[in-house]
Amino acid sequence: MKKKLLIHDIASHLGVSIATVSLVLNGKAKEKRISEALADKVLAYVREVGYKPNQLAKSLRTGKTHVIGLVVEDIANPFFATVAGLLEKKALAHGYRILYCSTHNDAAKTRDILAMFQERHVDGYLLALPNGVEPEISALVRSGKPLVLFDRVLPGVLTNAVVVDGATGMYEATQHLLAQGIKSVALITIRDGQTQMLVRQQGYQQALQAHGLPALIEEIVYQQEPVQLMAQMRAFFEAHPGCEAVLFATNYLAMYGLEVLQQLGRRVPQDIAIVTFDDNDLFRLYSPPITVVAQPLEALAEEVISLLLIALEGPKESSRLTQLQLTPQLVVRQSSVLPHPRPLPSGRGEPFVEF
Repeated sequence: MKKKLLIHDIASHLGVSIATVSLVLNGKAKEKRISEALADKVLAYVREVGYKPNQLAKSLRTGKTHVIGLVVEDIANPFFATVAGLLEKKALAHGYRILYCSTHNDAAKTRDILAMFQERHVDGYLLALPNGVEPEISALVRSGKPLVLFDRVLPGVLTNAVVVDGATGMYEATQHLLAQGIKSVALITIRDGQTQMLVRQQGYQQALQAHGLPALIEEIVYQQEPVQLMAQMRAFFEAHPGCEAVLFATNYLAMYGLEVLQQLGRRVPQDIAIVTFDDNDLFRLYSPPITVVAQPLEALAEEVISLLLIALEGPKESSRLTQLQLTPQLVVRQSSVLPHPRPLPSGRGEPFVEF
């Protein structure tokens, strides 16, 4: 096996000190008054032999690995996959790599991931976490490790966070349906107690309360097999034949729900109007196109990575707690617009439809 080239070997070949080679490789040649000719000679030889610095040794010297730990619910989920891609692009532009892990909303697995990231000495953390890991995150905050929570927060944990205003998004979505004279609006959500799901439910309930209408909520157990999840939805729709509209709290619930409604022969929007939280490319292609509460993914990724970079690279004395709430957008498509809206006392017309 070919012997790994060491910095000592480069110095010996060129007849210079190890310190000189190290300073050139770390971009400090000019600062330490190493001649341009010598620096060029070192870099040329390094390129010739294909020398790669030992990143672990370098991190021990500098105290930085230039690695960010990203923890999400499920990297295969379209929302998290999109956000992760945007975060990686922005992190790379600043010289950082991202290490991904999925928790699947498992607190024990999340603790293992966090411990692994600590062992690897990641410089900072971007976290969308399940409940149940509050002590671990509080300990990270106390240690001074830069971190940003996004998508959801943890009860009792005060740290940098970027979330989307799900309550307003769901309130507007529910109002959009009620404005057409719909009286029975259901919400299908996840039973997990996470903050982002709770605020979406609150927005839905507030809109119904404003009209004096009852809520109709079905909570789906997280991480069920698709056949079980769809069976639960099917039972719900069969038990509520008078339901005129349904809001889905996440896009993957909507995908399964649309399949169930198709199996039941329920036409959209003639028999039941549909709105979902989170957009997806497939929703524009579905017939009819699906109305969504779209999250500002680009802005979310920009704010999240900016907050972390400030904590990583900014002066420590200027660091402060920052919590941001971004506004989603109701994108009205054909799935939520009734062919013949019922007249309203206010005289309001039909809503705008995006085709």
